[in-house]
Amino acid sequence: MHGIGVSPGISIGPAFVIRKTLKAVSGIIIEGVEMKTIEINKFDHAVEASVCEIEGMKKEGETELPKTLVDILDTQIEFLTDPQIRTDVIEKIEKENKTCTDAVIEVIDAAAAIFENIEDEYLRARGSDIKDIGNRILRNLNPAEGPDFREFPENSIIISEDITPSDTISFDVSRIAGFATKAGSRTSHSAIIAKSRGIPAVVGCGDDLMNISNKTIVLIDGTTGEVIINPDSKIIEAFRSRQKEEREANAMLEKLKELPAITTDGNKITLLGNITGSADLEKLFASGGEGVGLFRTEMLFLGRDSLPGEEEQFNFYREVAEKSGNRPVIIRTLDIGGDKNLPYLNIPFENNPFMGYRAIRFCLSEKEIFMTQLRAILRASAFGNLRIMFPMICNIEEIRLAKQFVQQAKKELLESKKMFNDEIEIGIMIEIPSAALIADQLAMEVNFFSIGTNDLCQYTLAVDRMNERVSSLYNHFDPAVLRLIHFTIREAGKNKIDVGLCGEMASDPLAAVLLIGMGLDHFSMGASSIPAIKNIIRKTDKSKATEIWNRVKEMDNSEAITEYLKTLQA
Repeated sequence: MHGIGVSPGISIGPAFVIRKTLKAVSGIIIEGVEMKTIEINKFDHAVEASVCEIEGMKKEGETELPKTLVDILDTQIEFLTDPQIRTDVIEKIEKENKTCTDAVIEVIDAAAAIFENIEDEYLRARGSDIKDIGNRILRNLNPAEGPDFREFPENSIIISEDITPSDTISFDVSRIAGFATKAGSRTSHSAIIAKSRGIPAVVGCGDDLMNISNKTIVLIDGTTGEVIINPDSKIIEAFRSRQKEEREANAMLEKLKELPAITTDGNKITLLGNITGSADLEKLFASGGEGVGLFRTEMLFLGRDSLPGEEEQFNFYREVAEKSGNRPVIIRTLDIGGDKNLPYLNIPFENNPFMGYRAIRFCLSEKEIFMTQLRAILRASAFGNLRIMFPMICNIEEIRLAKQFVQQAKKELLESKKMFNDEIEIGIMIEIPSAALIADQLAMEVNFFSIGTNDLCQYTLAVDRMNERVSSLYNHFDPAVLRLIHFTIREAGKNKIDVGLCGEMASDPLAAVLLIGMGLDHFSMGASSIPAIKNIIRKTDKSKATEIWNRVKEMDNSEAITEYLKTLQA
């Protein structure tokens, strides 16, 4: 079977199957002030016990855990002690007569659903984190019902519906050969932790994975996403050979960290990263990232019951600015709406939200929300090399109006005598075909472009990539998509403004040479993809890449283009 390879490496071992039974709401009704007080106290004690457990993990691993993992544990403590969660639980106990257990289940499910309904892969994966802390509270409410899954044989392949961050941190890593899960994504914390600890992992394998029996021999390939049950000796021998090649390749990539991304004929390519907060910076810079090409600000607005104020936003952006030093940080203004709804804003239902009231359209309409964010970003710009980027621009009027808001924010900060960078650069995302088609005009209005290929591809081809019936049509190598990308890059070059690409295409090894041939000189991607893309860049001659693009642009279908690009890597 196949899943998503999220942590490279090949492992073979006996399956250790974890089957977690999800708790269901009991429906028990409680009455009386005394009984409700008891339930509230039970919740507070369970939260306190949960925090102590995580603090214990931090203390036990303080000399071993990378900062990335410590940040995850700190985030879990923040979730556990979030006053809004306590308020919501108490309200269900006091007003709805729920038991503490039922209240926790309902509150955690509601909080997780906010993230799980988001299309953005990174943000959607945060729903698993919310469930993780909910399960921890529930185990401490009902300790007899919380089995310990950490006792397993050496060299085990852990099979589970999902593996939570705390599971992964708690496991005796020396006994684990690899992970395979029914659910999960490339950006779940489980994937991040598995990769940081060097444990091969495959996620998103589907329902059939859970039919595997304990002690069944399983082979997993964390690079390709393959999961093979009871492999024969020939398959094992072939994979052992690949395992050796992979180790040699990883050792080579490790040496590239400090080397620049320069083509063989001397053209510098800038490699940036996509982040959601300061916790992502350590891995980004350790992987050779030269700055932030996409700072998603939605994370600060999600999973809460009210908007963050100017001071909270200012501190959020300033921390990234300070940790990044002189490196560029491109902050995308609030990209809400569509699949990222904020329940506390009461945005009316839309039949087609992806083409509706979202992103820059929402911000230009909700002026106070927009102005608060712009003031916070501008104030943070005094502490680092920040840039502002507006999403989902579809015409020139929108960017001109957005720039007026920036000027108004600057004026207000001057009047209040607050520092900011008056020369801060302003850019836009090119993710709507109409914007790509007028890139020559838009280029005269801004300092830079960033091509968002995820939405550009979706809108150009009229394909909902989350719809399984048509998702096969979604392909960033479609000739129409490639022509829009090339036109955008060309017009940016004519107007001497920077142009980057921050969609999934930036991390696609097949696309790297093609994009260089088009003239792209800024790539932005997940940190883990940077070494492999840098390796391709350092082996590429830009003039030959241009020849490749000239050949590709004459092709009339994505299949032919993909096959041709594969032959170049063979």
